[in-house]
Amino acid sequence: MSVLDNPVWAALTGPHRGFAETGPRGLAARYRADATPFAALSDPADPRAWADLAELVGPGEGVWVTGLLTPPAGWVTAAAVPGVQLDGRAVRAEDDAEAVRLGPADVPQMLELVALTRPGPFFDRTVELGTYLGIRRGGRLVAMAGERMRPAGWSEISAVCTHPGHRGEGLAGRLVRAVAAAVRERGDSPFLHVAADNAAAVRLYESMGFTRRREPDFLGLRTPDEEPSHP
Repeated sequence: MSVLDNPVWAALTGPHRGFAETGPRGLAARYRADATPFAALSDPADPRAWADLAELVGPGEGVWVTGLLTPPAGWVTAAAVPGVQLDGRAVRAEDDAEAVRLGPADVPQMLELVALTRPGPFFDRTVELGTYLGIRRGGRLVAMAGERMRPAGWSEISAVCTHPGHRGEGLAGRLVRAVAAAVRERGDSPFLHVAADNAAAVRLYESMGFTRRREPDFLGLRTPDEEPSHP
């Protein structure tokens, strides 16, 4: 089994352990809420892991998970987004002279760009998950990309977005290659996720050398309203 089959769990029990909140028995974990909303189960087929996640999150609360899984009785699926996971080992990675490293001081502009382009969840401390690079024009952040999940040996490229006024300039592709270069320099391999219905993004990534690996779902779940019983 590859760590990419359960990347959130592999990240939170590996390189991103410092961002993890864990269940009382250690069979479930989630990222700190100010970093990213994802949680994971040690084994989605284990009812004890689901009980651990329910206890960690609290009754009637929302959480996001990803993978090929079916929630047990009592859990409510509030949102379901079919996704595509892409392996980036064949991508040509290269630095970009115009790309600048983004940090906490840039978060207000990053959040503004995310609100405009909606690439996926991005919060106040998401920038701490890995390398984030951006391109500015006239002092304004117009494109960015960075890292989110980091299972051992891999890093997920995420938050790829471009201001509508600068689309068609190739900025997203340049930044993806630049982030991939930072990932490779660390000795890891890049991968990414994209919504299955975002055909344009899938085509772009495949044209860059990303290859389809699997098709996980992204599920927005609500925990059971009552406190879980321990199997």
